[in-house]
Amino acid sequence: LGISWHDTAWIPILNQNNVMDYFSERSNPFYDRMCNNEMIKMQRLNPDQLQNMVGVEYVLLHVQEPILYVIRKLHRHSPTQVTPLAHYYIIAGRVYQAPDLCSVLNSRLLNSVSSLQSAFDEASSYSKYTPSKGYIWQFKDKEEKDQKEKKKKELPSSSFQRSRVDLLLGELGKKFPPPTIALAQSDPVAVNKGMTFILNEH
Repeated sequence: LGISWHDTAWIPILNQNNVMDYFSERSNPFYDRMCNNEMIKMQRLNPDQLQNMVGVEYVLLHVQEPILYVIRKLHRHSPTQVTPLAHYYIIAGRVYQAPDLCSVLNSRLLNSVSSLQSAFDEASSYSKYTPSKGYIWQFKDKEEKDQKEKKKKELPSSSFQRSRVDLLLGELGKKFPPPTIALAQSDPVAVNKGMTFILNEH
């Protein structure tokens, strides 16, 4: 299942009529030289004679031109009784062997078990046991790591930056001084903490 085969000379001219000739190339590792198709080809017989023979043969099962062809390998017992052995699909001129149902199920189960195992290991790392409380979940380590990473990203300003900002603010204050409040003697007197302030009435 891990290998593939192709012949670049055939790919531009590949079609439904010559795909079986392409599959029967000698360099194709998926093709059995002892099959009935090879015997018919060597003896130059009509391909319809395959139904009267007994043994391994290849048939074109499905065509979706110009990119997909499916070929079935089978064992013929009689003109009406056959046993499928394997399937091969040709996509864009490259030949692959289709996986059987057992291989597909094993692959899916292995991926599922691997994901469950990694999730279980991570969950187990957060479980802690103390004599007073028993088993508890502790996620502080992860939170501390996240906070440390945030602090590293948010670097504090330097002393040079702080002094420079203070200098700029002082210069702006001198250029644009805040407005002063004019005091009048005719206004009422307000006493606050022993100090007399004269307020402007508006």
